[in-house]
Amino acid sequence: DNVEWSEEQEASARSKVEENSSQLLSQDKQEEYEVNAKRYWDDFYKIHENGFFKDRHWLFTEFPELAPTRNPSQNGDSVHKFNNKEQLNNEGLGSCENGHCSLETRTENQLNLIKSKPKICTEEVATWKYSELNQTDGGYPGSSASYRILEVGCGAGNTVFPILQTNNDPGLFVYCCDFSTTAVDLVQNNAEYDSSRCFAFVHDLCNDQSPFPMPDQSLDIVILIFVLSAILPEKMQCIVNRLSRLLKPGGMILLRDYGRYDLAQLRFKKGQCLSDNFYVRGDGTRVYFFTQDELDDLFTTAGLEKIQNLVDRRLQVNRGKQMTMHRVWIQCKYRKP
Repeated sequence: DNVEWSEEQEASARSKVEENSSQLLSQDKQEEYEVNAKRYWDDFYKIHENGFFKDRHWLFTEFPELAPTRNPSQNGDSVHKFNNKEQLNNEGLGSCENGHCSLETRTENQLNLIKSKPKICTEEVATWKYSELNQTDGGYPGSSASYRILEVGCGAGNTVFPILQTNNDPGLFVYCCDFSTTAVDLVQNNAEYDSSRCFAFVHDLCNDQSPFPMPDQSLDIVILIFVLSAILPEKMQCIVNRLSRLLKPGGMILLRDYGRYDLAQLRFKKGQCLSDNFYVRGDGTRVYFFTQDELDDLFTTAGLEKIQNLVDRRLQVNRGKQMTMHRVWIQCKYRKP
């Protein structure tokens, strides 16, 4: 945990990035990846379903706000140090496949996917459902809840289901959305999905007209786990602005994402760079690598106050392959005044 880099290591990483960024993709190709972004993520989840990422039970140590009954620490500067048992459970930590380098841990209980007919889950249908709920219930999904969490970019539910399993607050309601219809289908068709405590919906963050099912100033927590990095850098500020409007006063955005010079960035080859520190993977999905200052600018410009903004550098060892992996993540907590 918190491995310090030498000047030589930093210089070597910088040199690798300069090399793999020296040849940018053409503007036509860049526009193609932007236009077809949803299709590439749909294809990713059709191939991997819920088997690629592991359940993120580490979240409750890094972000105790997700399980308030656990007496969250008020210290915003600490980074979790895994104990011995957790280290044993994390032997698969940091696996990389096709440029997707994940933090996710192994868990004892794998979520069971019900192989049933997928539900129709388009934004148009979701919008109709919101209207119907507003008319019949006089509210919105989760309107009677006392603690509301939204996870953006929920994937197959590797954050949502651990929250529902761990947080026993009867007033809890969890919203989760994803760009990929396939991903949201996986969440809705999961045996653990409970519509009385959770609402999954398709949402395009980059579309200002794409509706949220909840009103502004209604959320206690917004979670962004390895999500903001998948978005075109020019659109990030508008997205953070939109999400900040959903927060109650005192509500927080919790983020964990790729940091500059992470292993995943150093592994890219020439011809995969779209712009500075922004790359396309072999499967068409994209990823950006942040600095602390960049994220601080995004959140403070949106009117949020810094609670935590730290770099988490880790040295991981794959004993089977006798490989060492230097991971760099950034973890943030920003609060609405």
